Amino acid sequence: MDEKQLKSTLSAHSIPDGFIKVTDRPVQALTSEQKVLLNRKGNVLFNEGKYDAASRIFVTTGYSDGLARIGDLYMKQNRGITALKYYLLANNKAKSEALYEKIAGIISVLLKSDSEG
Repeated sequence: MDEKQLKSTLSAHSIPDGFIKVTDRPVQALTSEQKVLLNRKGNVLFNEGKYDAASRIFVTTGYSDGLARIGDLYMKQNRGITALKYYLLANNKAKSEALYEKIAGIISVLLKSDSEG
């Protein structure tokens, strides 16, 4: 698939706000060049504050740095479970394990308070 075909395929799947992605697995059929083009577009969208569109692209390409940045964004919004999804997609063990520990601590406190009551 050349660049012209890629643009045609992407425009056929576009909506007013951007690219549609319906799965959490990277598209295996993309070439390295296509991934680079999409990742650049995703970075532009991210920098413009269009995080949903950027995240769809990063999920499509499996761009771990972009996925981790989306996860960081959700962490700043106190949306840890959503952040965990992106950290897992990015294969970022350090950040996902830190969230697992936080979740385990919360569950431990809840179980402890439940057993005392």
